[in-house]
Amino acid sequence: MSVAAPSSIGASRSRPSSFLLALGLVAVLFAWSINYIVGKITLKHLDALTLASFRFQASAPVLLAVYFIRRTRTPLRAHDLWTFAYLGVFGFAINQGSFLIGLSLTTFAHSAIVVALGPILILAMASAMRLETLTAGKILGMLISFSGVLVLETDGGSPLHSPLLLGDLITLAGTLGYSIYTVLAKRVAGAYDTISMNTFNATVAAIIWLPLALRQGSRLNWSSVGLAGWAGLFYMVTCSAVGGYLLFYWLLPHME
Repeated sequence: MSVAAPSSIGASRSRPSSFLLALGLVAVLFAWSINYIVGKITLKHLDALTLASFRFQASAPVLLAVYFIRRTRTPLRAHDLWTFAYLGVFGFAINQGSFLIGLSLTTFAHSAIVVALGPILILAMASAMRLETLTAGKILGMLISFSGVLVLETDGGSPLHSPLLLGDLITLAGTLGYSIYTVLAKRVAGAYDTISMNTFNATVAAIIWLPLALRQGSRLNWSSVGLAGWAGLFYMVTCSAVGGYLLFYWLLPHME
């Protein structure tokens, strides 16, 4: 794995106040929490594959436009191409794609709680890679999160007979992808600014999903989507995919 050495970008960053970081974290959680409900509504107008592929094709151009408008953008180093290739696969292509496909096959309540396994996976991997230190509080939080998922999946009998199991497993695959992405991205976040990181990752995902987007677009009855469908896609692109990820990456170098 090619890991970019810390640059003046990361070194020159002063840590924002704790209040500002907490406010940013709340904003990310709010945007991504609303995303479950918006996603369910939008899936009534666009199927999961179409919505996921369109979301990538819309997010990447927005980020590329913002990236090239900025004078202080961080150029992509050739030796980091492979790094951003797999970050884009895990954090965007797998995570966001699995989220929408899984959401179409389960409830947003199940999806939200399965995604809550993310902190467990992230902390376990970060600890194994010596990027984070396990504490009693973190272990307690992991146990609480895991207990919630266990209770949810065993409610009403064996989870193997649940009609929502497939959707939950696909959602879990996306959560695993995002967990890998978060841990690996932590190691290069200091070398690239927020917009550059997200632009490179989103572009990789858009390229991967482009063939499917073309296929789905050719088969879509565009007039049947309606205002609610397009409004949902707009929210999932601007507030969740672009805004949420930009804010998340701004927080990442300053928080565990």
